[in-house]
Amino acid sequence: MIIVIDGPAGSGKSSTARRIADRLDIEYLDSGALYRTATLIYLKANRDKETFFRLLGQKKISFYYEDQIFHVTVDGQSVTDEIRTAEVTNAVSEVAALPRVRSFVNNLMREVVLDGVYIAEGRDLGTAVFPDAELKFFMSADLEERARRRLKERKEKDPGLTLKEVKQNIAERDQKDSKRQADPLKKADDAIEIDTTNLTFEQQVDKICLEISTVLKETE
Repeated sequence: MIIVIDGPAGSGKSSTARRIADRLDIEYLDSGALYRTATLIYLKANRDKETFFRLLGQKKISFYYEDQIFHVTVDGQSVTDEIRTAEVTNAVSEVAALPRVRSFVNNLMREVVLDGVYIAEGRDLGTAVFPDAELKFFMSADLEERARRRLKERKEKDPGLTLKEVKQNIAERDQKDSKRQADPLKKADDAIEIDTTNLTFEQQVDKICLEISTVLKETE
């Protein structure tokens, strides 16, 4: 069984999905981390697409969720921290827009969810990757609020970061994600929309958990 949460950058998808996975004791799948992993490989290929796609086909990418962290390894070596660097963040939209990359990541995710109950978050899961998902959510929040949240997350590791910079980065990411040719960001017609602008973190988690718990009981 797969449950998906889509939404723009900074809407709270990742933290919410992790909390739900912990609370309901289900598996968590971070699609963004997989795109970041592909981006890391792209950067290590010096942005040469021919080399990049050759490496992408050769590398063994593994991932698992443990202790509230989504771990990723490439050829047995952890890249969990490396994929969160600013260099990867700045390039991930470019790489994620490539149809061959999207197909590669989508296949990774589809293979892993064949058994068990998973909650996954991303930008096109309910429309392109898992159109038949049992439950779909679309999380949103206004740009200012999303920027404040992202700044709070990153301030400790990047003390010089400003709200203006984060806001601009998110706005650019929104534009790229919604306009890309391959699987653009959009709300699935059957998704439940959760506007988190004026919700506390626990309130948004509670709303989604209630919906999921109802469906899980029906499938028992």
